[in-house]
Amino acid sequence: MALFSDEWMNKLKDAWNNDPEVKNKLAEIQFCSTIACGFKGDENPIGVFVVENGECVRAGSWNGETADWDMRADADNWQKWMQKPLGMTSMGMAVATGKLKFNKGDFGAMIKNPSMAGPFIKSFSLMAEIN
Repeated sequence: MALFSDEWMNKLKDAWNNDPEVKNKLAEIQFCSTIACGFKGDENPIGVFVVENGECVRAGSWNGETADWDMRADADNWQKWMQKPLGMTSMGMAVATGKLKFNKGDFGAMIKNPSMAGPFIKSFSLMAEIN
């Protein structure tokens, strides 16, 4: 199954919605966002993930949606993180070294907010469970 494909994104949706550390924590802060993922250098993202009040209500292939967050990395790094998910420190390093790029979204503000940072880090573990 291809990374960020429609099938892959929907498996992530199911994992997200079944994990109270992600869904419920984000529901507490009424988190709503459209999150896109893809590869560095590509004009457009591949996958999209729509969250309303902490719950992923739609996921699949990107179809022109305007993203609040757009995360990009090269294929090798995404694959590495699927084997060993990023933690708080390794994510900071990945952003600082440019391995993980946010085309949209304020990583600095998000990572300083414990209500968002914990579930965000946990979402990388969920990604690793899909591969």
